[in-house]
Amino acid sequence: MSAPGFAPAAVIHPPPPAEPGISVSSAAGAIAGVINGFFEWFGDLGIFSWRVLRAAVTPPYEWRELIRQLDEVGSKSLPLVALAGCAIGVIISLEARYSLSRFGAKSMFPATLVYSVIQVMGPIITGLVVSGRVGAGMGAELASMKVSEQIDAIEVCAVNPYRLLAATRILACILMMPLLTIAADACGLLTGWFAQALVEPLSFHQFIESGFHGSTFNAFLPQTFKTVVYGLIIGLIACFQGMRTRGGAEGVGRAATNSVVLASLFLILADVVLVKFILVVFP
Repeated sequence: MSAPGFAPAAVIHPPPPAEPGISVSSAAGAIAGVINGFFEWFGDLGIFSWRVLRAAVTPPYEWRELIRQLDEVGSKSLPLVALAGCAIGVIISLEARYSLSRFGAKSMFPATLVYSVIQVMGPIITGLVVSGRVGAGMGAELASMKVSEQIDAIEVCAVNPYRLLAATRILACILMMPLLTIAADACGLLTGWFAQALVEPLSFHQFIESGFHGSTFNAFLPQTFKTVVYGLIIGLIACFQGMRTRGGAEGVGRAATNSVVLASLFLILADVVLVKFILVVFP
């Protein structure tokens, strides 16, 4: 009992110790959710790809929209691709001249520049530039159409949106990527030679003859036409992200960002596989 005139003291109980099983179970649930979302995303992508393929091979064909997308992907991306090719040519020229001079192999400069631009840097730089411009544009455009219910209106009008919106854009990316790569390669070789000619006399005829001496089509054609796969990846990811958008304006921005990030990531991973495949098939 307490003394007279004093209230009884409050009993303070220490907090119960945290149960370790709760944090472990929550972490396991989060990991399971990430894995489930990963496989769900790829499953949705597979279903979307099948719908686009089925719509692309069945009439009627959207030739007018395809031509418009060819112009959007090709001619409007050409200035950026050409500028990137010019920058790559100058950079490789400066680095190659410095490195080859240290080893007394300056005569190998034309071949080094040609192989570096055409086989390595040209295709991947073109893919990344097109991914940044076209991927973001397609993702944002289709996402805006999705949240504003324009795609639903197209379906109400008895038009297949996979044929009109997705198939035409993907096919345009597939057809334009090799042409844009050739343009980037040409700009890179031209500016690379020009940067070298400013330092040491080197005629363009001598540069081309030395650079392509002993080369065959197997050394360059597979590297150029592997960009068809890049175009497929860019168009497919951008259209998929755009047409599955939810959440209004925030969803549009998220779709544009995801289109660029995922397309660039898958493009680099595909390049690893394609390089090994080309080295095996075209030794």
